[in-house]
Amino acid sequence: MNAHLESIANAVRAVLDTKDGVREMALRQSRELIRLSATTVRSIHRHEFQQAEQGLTEASARAGELNALRTDHADIYYAGYVQDALKEYAEASLLHALVGSQPLPSHDQLGIEVPAYLNALCEAASECRRHILDLLRQGDTRTAERLLAEMDDIYYMLVTFDYPDALTGGLRRSVDALRAVLERTRGDVTITTIQRDLEEALKSPSQD
Repeated sequence: MNAHLESIANAVRAVLDTKDGVREMALRQSRELIRLSATTVRSIHRHEFQQAEQGLTEASARAGELNALRTDHADIYYAGYVQDALKEYAEASLLHALVGSQPLPSHDQLGIEVPAYLNALCEAASECRRHILDLLRQGDTRTAERLLAEMDDIYYMLVTFDYPDALTGGLRRSVDALRAVLERTRGDVTITTIQRDLEEALKSPSQD
């Protein structure tokens, strides 16, 4: 190999070595972010809200590290595994807001891309079903109805994004799945509410 060709090879190898190191770091951070997000969602469903907030704080730090890749390593930032991890983080953040009756953070506030955000919002709405069923078992139909209304609003907002899947990250399929979850949940809330009203009517003294 002549000297000029060897210098080209060395320069290319240096770039690829750097890129490979960044990629390995991004893979580790993505796995950690997914783990933290899943733990946060589990804490929310268990009503362990202090642990959920701690998990979100840690997840936010990991998400910030991944977002930093956007400047110098956009190819890695836009890789599927990074975007999937950021989507899981957004889902945990959105579910926490929904269950806590807080304003939903925007994609800018979370620092993620629109396709990941929309799909995370769809999945967070679907996750509300589990929380609603727990509320119904506890007899808290009022909060269950509020969450159901939130699910409904999210669904009808999401169906307005009639764009190609390439722009929305396959949102249409996720929205179709949300519709099925929403209808099952609406049925559960309706039946439980009717049963509650009937039980209250039976407990009331009869009027002559």
